[in-house]
Amino acid sequence: MDKLTIVVLRDDLRLHDHPALTHALKKGPVLPLYIADHGHTPGGAKGWWVHQNLKALDASMKQIGGRIWYDKGDYKERLWEWVHQCGADAVYWNRIYEPDTYERDLVIAKELHDKGIEVQTFEGSLLLPPWTIKKKDDTPYKVFTSFYNEFRKHEVPKPLPRIKELSVPDQSWGISLEGLGLLPDINWYHVMESMWEPGDKAAIKRFNSFTKNRLKTYEQRRDFPANGSHSTLSPYLALGVISSRSMYHSLLKRSEPVEPFIRQLIWREFSYSVLLHFPSSTEKPLNDKFDHFNWQADDEAFIQWTKGKTGYPIVDAGMRELWATGFMHNRVRMIAASFLTKHLLITWQEGAKWFMDTLIDADIANNTMGWQWVAGSGLDSSPYFRIFNPTLQSEKFDTEGDYIKMWVAELQDLPAKFIHEPSKAPKHVLDKAGVHLGTTYPEPIVDHKAARERALARYQKIK
Repeated sequence: MDKLTIVVLRDDLRLHDHPALTHALKKGPVLPLYIADHGHTPGGAKGWWVHQNLKALDASMKQIGGRIWYDKGDYKERLWEWVHQCGADAVYWNRIYEPDTYERDLVIAKELHDKGIEVQTFEGSLLLPPWTIKKKDDTPYKVFTSFYNEFRKHEVPKPLPRIKELSVPDQSWGISLEGLGLLPDINWYHVMESMWEPGDKAAIKRFNSFTKNRLKTYEQRRDFPANGSHSTLSPYLALGVISSRSMYHSLLKRSEPVEPFIRQLIWREFSYSVLLHFPSSTEKPLNDKFDHFNWQADDEAFIQWTKGKTGYPIVDAGMRELWATGFMHNRVRMIAASFLTKHLLITWQEGAKWFMDTLIDADIANNTMGWQWVAGSGLDSSPYFRIFNPTLQSEKFDTEGDYIKMWVAELQDLPAKFIHEPSKAPKHVLDKAGVHLGTTYPEPIVDHKAARERALARYQKIK
């Protein structure tokens, strides 16, 4: 049996700019392997997205002489089994920085090396490895602007060319894609299927459409959820269906103002730098004063938030968009997250967990960074006293209520003047719109002014 290299596929489901696959092919035959790890099961929405992109990548590989092999179980045990069965002399992978996975991979790499198996790991997710950008004293940056300014001084490697041909062994081991069990048991994802086209060709097409049609006005219009000016590329980035390096270098060639979008890519780099240097941040506040914060345990309020039934239309629209599409506009994410942590005083960890289970762009570093930023407990965070008024945010960024009407059907006939705060609308206006507060649409589950004062009092105690 010819020696071959196992290339472990994870958050890198593409054929363009794939370092592990590209370098492995220089040696000879490769076996692209995806293991559904019992210890790291993705959320329901992300599982659906992984399944669709594995299917798309497998189809693309078959067009160039390859395929994907699948297995599930204990990741370490299954990988060793494949090494033995295939007689592989090398294992390559692109690194993942989720703390438990990263530590496990270091152990596996050492064990493989000790048994004479060549191991090579590559940067396949980020522009630069997350340990690259540091201060002069070799400590990590804790302020994004400083990180950003330093990052822009560094050269980002050029992306590798698309793989045009695969040489793979003739083996029939493994299980089917369906056997991975990534699809939810109940088909609640029909809206997602209509919105998201899987595969790296679809991702590149979406990126090209964005840069051609919306990049020019991205900075001015990205905060308005109804106008479609945001990129909607995060689901592809989170799963490595599109290469951030390819995006970065493509942007640098354009004449439009690209810095606002590049800044978003570098915020993602900052998030991963923070995750690498502070791995406990997924569970614990980065600001240790928040260890003593008096959060509120309120299961009923949390359920109302998850269902989009808070009585605050912009929050409810976002939570319903999330459930239906696996996605939520970034400005609305901030409003919804602020509402949970500051109006309801429910821990950011609960919100972060819900987002990881329902977002198709679930990304441990971005998600953790975003929630800690909103809660005020992270690095370079939103100040504790910044408590979004969801009604004012709604009036500013969804003035005519178009976004609300998209997702909160029961408010469709309310005039824009009242759609942001139905509880303040006159009875005859509500009656004409068919809105019956407490029946067809909920009363606000908390009063904004009282909630703000309560939050400030709690924050003041740990200031």
